[in-house]
Amino acid sequence: MHLGGLDMALTKYRLGELIELCDERNAELKYTLDDVKGISIQKIFIETKADMEGVSLKPYKLVKPDEFAYVTVTSRNGEKITLAHNNTENTYIVSSSYIVFRVKNTEILSSEYLFMYFNRAEFDRYSRFNSWGSARETFDWNEMCDIEIELPSIDVQKRFADVYISMLANQQSYERGLDDLKLVCDAYIEDLRRKTPCKRIGEYLLETKQKNENAEILPNRSVSNTKVFIDAKEAVVNGVDTKNYLVVEPYDFAYNTVTTRNADKLSIALNTSERCLVSPLYTTFRVVKEGLLPEYLCLWFNRSEYDRYARFESWGSARELYPFDTLVDTKIPIPDVSIQQSIVNIYNSYSERREINERLKAQIKDMCPILIKGPIEEARA
Repeated sequence: MHLGGLDMALTKYRLGELIELCDERNAELKYTLDDVKGISIQKIFIETKADMEGVSLKPYKLVKPDEFAYVTVTSRNGEKITLAHNNTENTYIVSSSYIVFRVKNTEILSSEYLFMYFNRAEFDRYSRFNSWGSARETFDWNEMCDIEIELPSIDVQKRFADVYISMLANQQSYERGLDDLKLVCDAYIEDLRRKTPCKRIGEYLLETKQKNENAEILPNRSVSNTKVFIDAKEAVVNGVDTKNYLVVEPYDFAYNTVTTRNADKLSIALNTSERCLVSPLYTTFRVVKEGLLPEYLCLWFNRSEYDRYARFESWGSARELYPFDTLVDTKIPIPDVSIQQSIVNIYNSYSERREINERLKAQIKDMCPILIKGPIEEARA
């Protein structure tokens, strides 16, 4: 990328010369639970996953617009540093264990350009390599300040950052449309739940128990708690007697009856791909009666409300189970098949767009090292 007419000279700085700590607390409780944020390894602010019951928000740190926050602990963190930039007009609050900082010299360093610098795999590797500790390795504030960074002029930084901001704005606009589509789908289902009589799904289902008696060589799968089939993490099937394994035909369901230690979710999925094998500990079933679409039933299984229901209905001592004879007692609204198909179509559209959105986010992240490298290479040429 060539930016004619701009000063492409580089100047080396110690990052500590350009950034400063922020330590403003929520002492007057101006900000509430709605403002509490965590940070993901994707380098974005997210809703906190911490149990906030009884927690005082007074010591929480403010993250104002255009400020950064990060978690110093880098061990057991996917080889990444958890860091984010508040590019909104809202003020967040984060745990007092977080480091909050801002750019103090905006005539030399653009916040957006700095975030592109942080949002690269190279920086993740750097922060992990320079983390220290025994039980927990941390990338502390002093290490952050010791970073040496080569910067082009502020005009060049802003020009490259504008490319990033434009791409990010387009992706976020697409994501808002995605959220609207999900709201339509959820509202449609809720409306059905209120207006349509519920029926017991067991009338439509048959447990298959189809064993791999002929020892066919089929993909070995398991089901994640995100409700999709994934490659089995357990034993490699080669050399293993698979006659006891269960065959899952296309449009059959499979699920793990164990619900304990599973993030309060039921691992259940509809096989929309090729025939596969699952552990004999799984339960497999299919829709055998007209009037219920497997994809429509899958939508109900995918709802967080159903996860809570399955956990509540699970029983056992060392392990709590959600057996098939309990699952079949589930009651859901079963409207005309044409209405079911309409809801499925909306959800499929949402799923396709969600995948596109994830690809967009990955492409934007991939652009960060390019947008940092461009002015540096051009200045050295």
